[in-house]
Amino acid sequence: MIDHVYISVTNIDKSLAFYSEALKPLGWSVFGNYDSASGPEGIPHLYGIGDDVFASGKAVGSSIWLRQRESGETGLYLGIVCDTNELVDAAYAAAIKAGGTDEGKPADRAYFAAGYYAANVADFDGNRIEFVHKAWNPKRHS
Repeated sequence: MIDHVYISVTNIDKSLAFYSEALKPLGWSVFGNYDSASGPEGIPHLYGIGDDVFASGKAVGSSIWLRQRESGETGLYLGIVCDTNELVDAAYAAAIKAGGTDEGKPADRAYFAAGYYAANVADFDGNRIEFVHKAWNPKRHS
């Protein structure tokens, strides 16, 4: 399941208005921003839009985070749900073994939220993947 996607845009206000309106019929809404000053260097300002279950705690939801595009930047940032910290570790190890580039070893990321455990890799084209376990998410059923 996809947890979140970062979309790099050239105009935050215009893009936030666009995605907000385009996704409204599907139950998505703007829910808040992440101020990069509260995290480590390299984490950008983020502007969040989530589906109707994203913040409910009743199910695992999805979100889109808009970020200001840097000069020359391309590619995708995709967060993938993992049910446990151990699965984050396993997916990270498999991605590195398959030739991915380390962009953040598995660790607690309390600067996002307590219980947020993640690891980051990049593929050969610079697309980024975050394997993430959020302790508050209910377990998915097989």
